Amino acid sequence: MKYYKFKGPAGHVSARQNLPEQFDPLNNFLFYKTFGEIGDEVQLLGFINAVLEKTRNHKITSVKIHENKSFMADIMGGKSCILDVRARLNTGDYVNIEVQLKNKHNMDRRTLFYTGREYTGKLKSGKDYIKLPNIIAINIVGFDFPENAKSFHICFHLREDTQHEIILTDALEIHFLNMVKFRKQIKVDHCLNEPLLRWLAWFDRNSPEEIRKEAVKMDTAIMTAEKRFSHII
Repeated sequence: MKYYKFKGPAGHVSARQNLPEQFDPLNNFLFYKTFGEIGDEVQLLGFINAVLEKTRNHKITSVKIHENKSFMADIMGGKSCILDVRARLNTGDYVNIEVQLKNKHNMDRRTLFYTGREYTGKLKSGKDYIKLPNIIAINIVGFDFPENAKSFHICFHLREDTQHEIILTDALEIHFLNMVKFRKQIKVDHCLNEPLLRWLAWFDRNSPEEIRKEAVKMDTAIMTAEKRFSHII
């Protein structure tokens, strides 16, 4: 395998556009190695808090990573892998992060499957259903899904059809971060206004280099992710 030099934020940062596709920060393997292993708590916590600003008015203060090292063949080639970033928050909620860059036309059922599996798997034999924790799913997609959504960041709960203020339960919360809509909706010079915009600008391998470098300078969690990413590749 050919290795590519990618200096960290302390020095010159090479343009990601010049790197092969498998060195995309949203490549499944690299995303897991940057956010999914014990020791990655700083950057994972920063990213989760940026996403949850949409639905919560308080910050998560700590996260415990549940490592998952079950990979299938050809991970670095981007062929096929089963990969999750799983963690538990100090609130007791569980978070499951999925990255899906290619549209296999099954994203709705895929996220229901993974979220449902995560939810039901937390109930031990003999325990009451009330003991089931809340599950938060964060899906980063590289295609336009859901297509009719107005924003690049949308979140689903179980609500009543006609009275949207009535929520059946807050046990399930499903986020989608649509990279296609992000690129279309957000002007380059506005990418640094909010934490989540900074993260998505950093994730996007097509972001202007000066924007990505500025995001790294502005956010210590992104700087930590950048250092981790540069060491991996």
